[in-house]
Amino acid sequence: MRNLFLTNTLTRKKELFVPINPGHVGMYVCGPTVYGDAHLGHARPGVTYDVLFKLLKLLGYKVRYVRNITDVGHLEHDADEGEDKIAKKARLEELEPMEVVQTYTERYHDAMRLLNVASPSIEPRASGHIIEQIEAIKKILAAGYAYESNGSVYFDVMKYNRDHNYGVLSGRTLEATLEGTRSLDGQGDKRAPYDFALWKKAEPQHIMRWPSPWGEGFPGWHLECSVMGEKYLGYEFDIHGGGMDLMFPHHECEIAQNQASRGTSGVRYWVHNNMITINGQKMGKSLGNFITLPELFSGNHKLLEKAYSPMTIRFFILQAHYRSTLDFSNEALQASEKGYKRLMQAGRDLKDIATAPGEASAQVLDIVEAVMDALCDDLNTPIAIANLSEAVKLINMSKDKKATLTDGDKKALLKLFDEVVYGVLGLVDEDAAGGSGKAEKALEGAMEIVLEDRRKARAAKDWAESDRIRDLLKASGITVKDTKDGATWTLE
Repeated sequence: MRNLFLTNTLTRKKELFVPINPGHVGMYVCGPTVYGDAHLGHARPGVTYDVLFKLLKLLGYKVRYVRNITDVGHLEHDADEGEDKIAKKARLEELEPMEVVQTYTERYHDAMRLLNVASPSIEPRASGHIIEQIEAIKKILAAGYAYESNGSVYFDVMKYNRDHNYGVLSGRTLEATLEGTRSLDGQGDKRAPYDFALWKKAEPQHIMRWPSPWGEGFPGWHLECSVMGEKYLGYEFDIHGGGMDLMFPHHECEIAQNQASRGTSGVRYWVHNNMITINGQKMGKSLGNFITLPELFSGNHKLLEKAYSPMTIRFFILQAHYRSTLDFSNEALQASEKGYKRLMQAGRDLKDIATAPGEASAQVLDIVEAVMDALCDDLNTPIAIANLSEAVKLINMSKDKKATLTDGDKKALLKLFDEVVYGVLGLVDEDAAGGSGKAEKALEGAMEIVLEDRRKARAAKDWAESDRIRDLLKASGITVKDTKDGATWTLE
């Protein structure tokens, strides 16, 4: 089996990946909090860990991939204070919280399918594991690393830090953590401002609440991943992934909870993807540069010059190393679109190229080896794509009769496209005529999302927004017609 190297955030080194159980890999990735449409920030980890999942399977591992859904306990201000994000959405839209969860979980799944992100092996929800979270809190209390206060239970960070190292993942000291802790109302229940909630007492107006030994309340945000990781992958498992913004406090708190409740930090390899910026700025609603995936697919955002297909977005993400900051711009996306289409065209041309008898040449075998070496070197997708460009040049030269591929060359390149381009990199040929139908399904899924946004605009009598979406689709070659049964669409 080919060696795979991963950068382990815990050790800050690139390490040879050696699974706990030979041939089997346990991988946990922090999924979304489902209170709104999936956005660019969801796309990057979605694609990154999809590539890792598919690469591990190509290398011959059996992978149990767990990606959670956060549907309770993630509060608006920070991990411990403010209104639950889902409860707030439910209150504003006059819905039950689980209606919000169901709606946006389905929309998240739709967006991931359009990006050709494979479904995980298991996708547990935090609200489905309340009993397990209560039991974990009992263990942490019994170990002496938590305390009850006014119906809530908090993790005692200072006591834990005396016995272990709170900051082992992020590199933060307790003093630095204290300096960065926000002063918020309600922290009077804590012994120290850096202590974090394991269980929060539900105030009278709080919608989402469960009975517990400490009174009615709800679990802290950090606890769910510790509990579900243990339940589905065991006391210790191979890989835990997520965005770099989760390293502190979320993943740091996970390690502390794991150590306190079961005597082990729980994870061998911590892997973190970096953030997406937009024209050099951090993405945020307050800055007006927050772009959802439906907006990207429809072009319906003031920062977008046009609509971008799901595979253009995926290729754009793959062109940067997952640990590097990825800066979004129309220029970068349009360059990605050209690169993606060039690669797909080469894949189509390869199938029809006439060959000469013979084994695979050293040149082709070197390209195949270089692509796989790059992927196994900490998922270096930009270097893999650079080497695939060499394959594209060779295919184009053969198509133009300036070079000749052997039977072995064609076989090796077809396998490379099948296993890596369409497999590990997960790129779907959206322009393939009479192909597998994936492009058609992707378009249908994208249009469902876009027309739902337009339906909401019409229901709110926002005719300007409704017309804006229709006109953008028209410019992209899609005609929308309103009927008594709803909107229909056709390709021009």
